Amino acid sequence: MEELVETRLFNRDLSWLKFNERILMEAEREAVPLLERIKFLSIFSSNLDEFYRVRMPVLLALEKLSGKTDNDIHIEADLLNSANNLISDQQQRYGKALKQHIIPQLKENNIYLLYGDVFPNEIKQQINRYFLSQVLAFMQPVYVEENTDFFPSNNELYFLITLKQGKIEKTVILNIPSNELPRFYKIEHEDKIFIVFLDDIVRFNLDSVFKNEEITGCFSFKITRDAEIDLKDEYSGNLSDQLEAQLLKRDSGLATRFLHQPGIPENVLALLKKLFSLKKANMVEGGQYHNLKDLMSFPVNKPGLSNQSWPKICNTDVVNGTLTQAIEKNDIIIHTPYQSYDSVLRFFNEAAIDPDVKEIYLTIYRVASDSKIINALISAAKNGKKVFVLVELKARFDEANNIKWAKKMKEKGVEIVYSVTALKVHAKVALVKRKIGDRTTYTGLLATGNFNESTAAFYTDHILMTANKAILREIELLFIFLAKRVKPSSPDLIKFEHILVAQFNLQTKFLALIDREIEYAKAGREASITIKLNNLEEKILIDKLYQASQAGVKITMLVRSICRLIPGVDGMSENIKIIRIVDRYLEHGRVFIFHNFGKQDVYLGSADWMNRNIYRRIEVCFPIYDEKIKTEILEIINIQLRDNLQAVRIDENMNNVPVEKDGTLIASQHAIYEFLKNQS
Repeated sequence: MEELVETRLFNRDLSWLKFNERILMEAEREAVPLLERIKFLSIFSSNLDEFYRVRMPVLLALEKLSGKTDNDIHIEADLLNSANNLISDQQQRYGKALKQHIIPQLKENNIYLLYGDVFPNEIKQQINRYFLSQVLAFMQPVYVEENTDFFPSNNELYFLITLKQGKIEKTVILNIPSNELPRFYKIEHEDKIFIVFLDDIVRFNLDSVFKNEEITGCFSFKITRDAEIDLKDEYSGNLSDQLEAQLLKRDSGLATRFLHQPGIPENVLALLKKLFSLKKANMVEGGQYHNLKDLMSFPVNKPGLSNQSWPKICNTDVVNGTLTQAIEKNDIIIHTPYQSYDSVLRFFNEAAIDPDVKEIYLTIYRVASDSKIINALISAAKNGKKVFVLVELKARFDEANNIKWAKKMKEKGVEIVYSVTALKVHAKVALVKRKIGDRTTYTGLLATGNFNESTAAFYTDHILMTANKAILREIELLFIFLAKRVKPSSPDLIKFEHILVAQFNLQTKFLALIDREIEYAKAGREASITIKLNNLEEKILIDKLYQASQAGVKITMLVRSICRLIPGVDGMSENIKIIRIVDRYLEHGRVFIFHNFGKQDVYLGSADWMNRNIYRRIEVCFPIYDEKIKTEILEIINIQLRDNLQAVRIDENMNNVPVEKDGTLIASQHAIYEFLKNQS
């Protein structure tokens, strides 16, 4: 085997921040409808909060390690500063987009978002009534002293208020009850719509809370804490009990950021640092308002200010008979959110009631809070069928929802199995077994995204419905293995010939597919690879792509978020091009295309090329054998590669560079919608 090229990689965390910058670019873009720009501001803020909860603890730890001269880990000592500088620059752009562009344009449409403004006289009385009747009940002032026993909740909003009563100065923390009440209060007056922050309603009525004291200062703040959960690899008790106990501790983790309005007196700030253990936290001066992810609930819906709706395309593969009969005739693929998710729901609904169905198997990673799929599984169990569900309890921020559903299913007779503590099951597969006389038949679902009808409305994914015996027998083998709740002891434990399974054959198969393209290129034949991922990080696979580029293989990648591969560098990656697309839907599907001298091998699956996906998870990628579906997938990807409106190119410095607008203007998501509509 040839020696791999020396690894050069973008930093993971800075790459992620560059992805969040791409979100911000949509909020800045004048061509995006006004209310959609507000949604992008919300997404940017939500992403940044998650960065501080998940990634910032790692950066803080790295900074601490970088001061030690005896460690042999290469540490970028200035990484934390680089991240903070990027965030600071993005926050400045965020404020400019909101205050100098979006708010004035809202005003042009008679929508007045009061952002640090004095309340107009015509709405003061209504605001006062709302506070006294709805908000006051939630006011819980805490007077701060050296021994105050108070712990601010993670990512919740507070005011720090300084008071004077005679010569006595006091400091008070007052909650802003945005978890109990809407963050925005809408007032319609004549032809104007006023949108008021809950924060400002509280601030405007502070004299109703502190009647006998002089208010000398009022400053908003929030504390963001580490979101990691510490689960023991070996645990003899119930995993859900262990996880529930850890969830209770999540909001009391290490503080990673203290975000506050400027002007807090230094002595008060010092007291808060001591009381709330903020010594290691980033002390960040921000604006007057925090948690602007709440802009997602901006209470205005005005025609012409949002995206034009795209009605879901109904699947026409099932005209007569059952869905099972249609799948047994030909493979079917659903492309969400362009196409209706109803066929997926129908798959489980039919299985739940079909007397020939004896067994149903499913993996669950993230499901809807009111999941119709799980309700169908419960009905199936009540109807006497064996229902086996592998529930991944460790899906970050979905743990509580998964525990809730696991308990409910177990109560109703569903066989529930949890993955082993140190190994996540991220595969998206389902299997239904029917017994007709002496014959057993299989139908199954293999997907790039979760079995979740809520996220299917805005995540672009692909769901394959198949009766292919070779593939589904391997899925059955995987479920048999998962039921044992053990880590794979050897990659050769199960010989998968069709599906690619992380911990078994996934990485080696992808390396072999890349090697085959390298051999074609060396022989002077056409060789190319097209890959679509959410995240690209894993070193061995990146090294192999560098090697392929050097051999002359043309590589095009669609990478939504983290991307550590450096494209376009002479002698290393000059044949690699990377595109990032951000639009109304979240790009989520994973697609792998290998030219194979014109035969085009196509795989879909759940696996990004990250360390966690390759080494610490069970993932499934699957081949597309149906030629009609293969052609459809290839056309969808080709449309995305021609995008010159919503796509940017990632350059050798990690920048988001707009694609040159030559020829016809193409926004790929709209073009894909039109393509699929014409197919139906």
